[in-house]
Amino acid sequence: MKGSLKAMTFFKVACMNSVLFILIILYGEDSWYLLILSAAQLIFVPYMLHIILKEQRGWIPTFYPYFGIVASIAIFVLQITQDSPIDTILATIYFMFTIMLAILGVNRFLHRGFVHVEEFLIDIGLIYMVIGGAWFVAHEAQIDTGFSPIITWLTANHFHYSAFLLPVSVGLLGRVHQSKWYPLVATIIIISPMVVALGITFSVILEFVSVILYIIGIYGLIGLSFQTSFQNTFQKWFVRISYSALGISILFSLIYALGNLSERFFISIDFMILFHGLINIILFAGIGTIGWLVAPPLSKQREIVFPISKIRGSVVVDEAILNGKTDEQSYNGLIDSMKQFAYDIDTETLSNTIIDFYENTKSYRLFAEVYWHHWFLPLAIIYRQISRFIKQLNLPLSSRYNEMTGDIHGIADHIDGRSNTRAWVRKISQETVFVALYSHHQSGERTYMNIALPLPRTSMIGILELNQQGEHLQLTSKKVRTTKADSGIYLVIRNRLFRLPIEETFDVEEVEEGLLKARHRMWLFSIPFLHINYRIEHKHLPQLERKVE
Repeated sequence: MKGSLKAMTFFKVACMNSVLFILIILYGEDSWYLLILSAAQLIFVPYMLHIILKEQRGWIPTFYPYFGIVASIAIFVLQITQDSPIDTILATIYFMFTIMLAILGVNRFLHRGFVHVEEFLIDIGLIYMVIGGAWFVAHEAQIDTGFSPIITWLTANHFHYSAFLLPVSVGLLGRVHQSKWYPLVATIIIISPMVVALGITFSVILEFVSVILYIIGIYGLIGLSFQTSFQNTFQKWFVRISYSALGISILFSLIYALGNLSERFFISIDFMILFHGLINIILFAGIGTIGWLVAPPLSKQREIVFPISKIRGSVVVDEAILNGKTDEQSYNGLIDSMKQFAYDIDTETLSNTIIDFYENTKSYRLFAEVYWHHWFLPLAIIYRQISRFIKQLNLPLSSRYNEMTGDIHGIADHIDGRSNTRAWVRKISQETVFVALYSHHQSGERTYMNIALPLPRTSMIGILELNQQGEHLQLTSKKVRTTKADSGIYLVIRNRLFRLPIEETFDVEEVEEGLLKARHRMWLFSIPFLHINYRIEHKHLPQLERKVE
């Protein structure tokens, strides 16, 4: 209810601003072209905020829409009065509002993390607004930016339309569209505003390249819109018209960029302002905003409700485990019984050695070869200096064959917050490598491994789903069976879960009875950066040449 009241407040702000905009048209003192930016500031931004905030709950300050009213009045006064000493103050009020929107974008992102690319586009649009606000202040205060006043104004305009309205619109499209091409188009839309700004600032060649990039993104967007099943016919055609209008206007931007590159100008900047202004206000922003307002799409994001460990690391992480948090409960394995995961695996067909390893981990010896991918090695070298001190995720840099020793400690339920938690502390040559707190939780019919790795003042949470492949077992943070799975790698931020752009997979298979091999692979932004080969052998297995296959 509280969230709905805030959304309605922003809707009322937008409606009020529509009246202010008409008054500016009738009584405004400034040049006509300034109406292009005023339309975005007074009408399109508030209406889009109404759509964005409609579903938010609990963490949006109630004064946001009220400050939006103050910012709108500041814009109105600016446009109906002659130049005066208070213009800079009025522009600064609006700039402060854009700062608040950028904070909102960051806050949304921190409540979710690297998941749901469509929501990330909305976050980016909100964050870009502060750049538009800064250029608006520069224009009104007549600050020497190194560019002419008209270019300064055009940059402010760019960050309201191309860097806010377009990403937010593409984010809303992502709520109703799903295909393998959407993330690529979304990425282009995210980076293009900054590439354009850099091109205008530093290089006409880069400016030309940025327009080419925009053309690829916009025409990809048009294609996606014609493949999308919208909620109603009215919305379908209004959104498609909105994107198609951009497809036309961007061609004139290409001609203008070619003129800058060749120094043979085919169209003037005055024509570009008039042409883009009409298309942006009427077709792209106007028709597009109405299209989304007809039936605002709901976010696919869902609240994460699985239990998380309450334990956080101290400066030296293993002290958090060995310093008063263990209990008298003794555990032999990482789990009590593999039958807990009966929905995903069949203990009758799964390798007996794999089952025994997880249920009787203390009975096995673990040998590892660590391979860092070359591109990540410089970062690993830097992190190694930290990890040796905090004693967590402290993997060696060399690929030398090492035995990992350690023990399993029981953790009291009231301290950890989960049930039957146990700490598996692994070491190489008496140096702590991992401190992992193992538990599990059930969501629907599935049971997940719920693993916490305490870090200083925080914790990294790995939620792994189990998938059987014949006699072999895979544990993965990837959402293999459904996008609604809990699986993923998260960072705890003040008891909130932030989804990290990290994925990991363990593939475990039996070599012979009592002997396993496992591959642990990790990706960062889908790029592989770590690979560990494990040899896991029962302590009663005759001594063999210990080489991971």
